[in-house]
Amino acid sequence: MHIQLLKSKIHRVKITQAELHYVGSITIDEDLMDAANIIANEKVQIVNINNGERLETYVIKGERGSGQVCLNGPAARKAQVGDIVIVISYASMEFEEAKVYKPIVIFPDEQNRLI
Repeated sequence: MHIQLLKSKIHRVKITQAELHYVGSITIDEDLMDAANIIANEKVQIVNINNGERLETYVIKGERGSGQVCLNGPAARKAQVGDIVIVISYASMEFEEAKVYKPIVIFPDEQNRLI
């Protein structure tokens, strides 16, 4: 039996940009992606602390060290620049493996930099 569980999380990161006229996705600073063990094209859930919106999309690499977190395409309507969001990725695992798996959770500072 496989179950879904938290794989990794970027906790409380600030939206720096919203680009409505883009193909769609979330662009994230590559340093944050690496620290959270999230890869390009990975499906993620975005939870907006400011307005309660939740959405699913995929990740695009942003410029390393930039602090960039940009919602693209239709997702841009779900948050405003300055909103605080949580980026969550999940994994499917065998039940016994899931019992011992430890998710990676990172807590960036107010400029979306690693602490």
